Amino acid sequence: MAASPLRTGTVSCRENTIRLNARSPYVLDTRELGRRPGSMRKVQRTVPAPAELGTEVIGIPEGTDVKLDLRLEAVMEGVLVSGTVSAEAVGECIRCLEEVRLGLNVQIAELFSYPENRVAEDQDDDRQEVEEDMINLEPALRDAVVSELPFQPVCREDCPGLCSECGVRLADDPDHSHEVADPRWAALQGILTDGVSSKDSGSPTVGDTDEPKES
Repeated sequence: MAASPLRTGTVSCRENTIRLNARSPYVLDTRELGRRPGSMRKVQRTVPAPAELGTEVIGIPEGTDVKLDLRLEAVMEGVLVSGTVSAEAVGECIRCLEEVRLGLNVQIAELFSYPENRVAEDQDDDRQEVEEDMINLEPALRDAVVSELPFQPVCREDCPGLCSECGVRLADDPDHSHEVADPRWAALQGILTDGVSSKDSGSPTVGDTDEPKES
């Protein structure tokens, strides 16, 4: 008899979980804690930023330095990771399109649960787990960093942006302006221009005749 599709999918998902790569700079070994509540160790390291760490307008460039200053503490439920993540985000000012650089010092706090302590109703949530005495910090780091990035980055709070007429950066030319003609004079200007053009082309004007003048 064929297996139930739902059961097959669930078992497959649990059995085919990708094992953590112990060589990844974002994978931390917790064996030293020994699952003794209250035991603690510190982790300080500089790691390369993973790809796509940010939003469409600002983020930490892939491969640049990310400094981790963390504390791993064993608790009854699992391993609590807390500390700071420091890096430099690079983006584009939404007003003038100039480059924006922003130093980040983000607080992180994440509980990695022991698998045996998870209750059935929690199996499908987004909580992180300790896997074979190792934890993968990258998802928690992404959440912490992205939530701290500005939604609309600017090069400075009072950035005037670009000229809507020609696109020049107004911060570089504070006195920049364009002459704006009053639309009420546009019709009259057109009449005057047509009159000058007719006179220059030799067209007769009012009062001109072909009759000879009296001597």
